[in-house]
Amino acid sequence: MITLGHYLGLSAALFVLSIAGIYINRKNVILLLMCIELLLLAVNFNFIALSRYLDDSVGQVFVFFILTVAAAEAAIGLAILVVLFRSRRSIDVEELDVLKG
Repeated sequence: MITLGHYLGLSAALFVLSIAGIYINRKNVILLLMCIELLLLAVNFNFIALSRYLDDSVGQVFVFFILTVAAAEAAIGLAILVVLFRSRRSIDVEELDVLKG
């Protein structure tokens, strides 16, 4: 039988993996965006598991809002990456310090 602890453990593992990916990889912007999406997935997993456990649909409503924000973040992030790649021919994070004001 799969319990709430199993779901929360899986969510914690996804969360730790995404945080580790953000700290370890500081050069590739695409991988950073993927780690942020994985972080949001872990949070969504928590909301759905706890919503199901408590028989309350509020957590599932929050998931829809988080998915909307994640989709917008992915679209804007990829658009910025396309513009940066066209102008610099690289998406290396260390080369983006020129954008500072």
